[in-house]
Amino acid sequence: MEVVVSPKYQVVIPKEIRRRLKLKSGQRFQIIVKGGIITLVPDYPLKELRGLFKGIQSKDIREEGERV
Repeated sequence: MEVVVSPKYQVVIPKEIRRRLKLKSGQRFQIIVKGGIITLVPDYPLKELRGLFKGIQSKDIREEGERV
């Protein structure tokens, strides 16, 4: 999918992507630039992330010495 940078350096996110990601007007993003690639990562309020990892087992994910 291709988008164009406007004369005001704005980019429109296509409707299909906005619907798929459930983006809303005023949505905030983090911008990550690495190796000439721009990645937009949507910010979500912590309330929306509550319960996302409910029931996940963290045992054996990392060695005891690697844990922070």
